[in-house]
Amino acid sequence: MDLSKVLEQLRKELEHLNAAIHSLERLQEKVARRGRPPKLLSALRSKARTTQPAPERPQRRRGPAK
Repeated sequence: MDLSKVLEQLRKELEHLNAAIHSLERLQEKVARRGRPPKLLSALRSKARTTQPAPERPQRRRGPAK
């Protein structure tokens, strides 16, 4: 196995990992953004909402108090 080819592949993989880390760090930032969220984020949020049970709310009384 050629060592230079292995090093080249590792450098390419390192570039991909650095790009992935940078993207995740940008997603983690709590910065006020303008516009619509990306489809990926909105899909993940809607999926999380459907998997979690809704919290139970107390019944409101309607009409005059007795």
